[in-house]
Amino acid sequence: MPTAKTILAIFLSVSITSFGPALAHEPVQTAAVSIDDVQAEAAEAASVVDAFHAALEHGEAAAALALLADDVLIFEGGGAERSKAEYAQHHLAADAAFSAAVPSIQSRRLARAGADIAWVATESRTTGEFNGGPIDSLSAETMVLRHEADGWRITHIHWSSHAAR
Repeated sequence: MPTAKTILAIFLSVSITSFGPALAHEPVQTAAVSIDDVQAEAAEAASVVDAFHAALEHGEAAAALALLADDVLIFEGGGAERSKAEYAQHHLAADAAFSAAVPSIQSRRLARAGADIAWVATESRTTGEFNGGPIDSLSAETMVLRHEADGWRITHIHWSSHAAR
């Protein structure tokens, strides 16, 4: 019987090929209207992603952490945090401060789900000022979620961004 990691790898491989060609192009400037393609089965998982961001924006660290699996893996800026505890000790406070100070506008979202696994891919533009400097960046985020006994939990986050052109 395949392991959960094998099933996840297969699910992500098949799912990513459905929008892979779009990833090869230059980033498109953020549209005024958000484009969403959220599969009905993935709507609840996408709501968890939104709740995670809302908790960060409001400085609600406990609420944000409650949406993460204990074994969450977070990739950002070429680094990794390999658990909820590690994220709480290192980048949670900085992520919350940044999210509270600089608004982000979602431009695209694609979400898919199976029986107990989902992924949500979001593109956004973040503009404002942080620590005395201007911010104008385009961001891509992928979150993988697992359905647990008490609901969806984020098991993987991959964040990347670059200056808007």
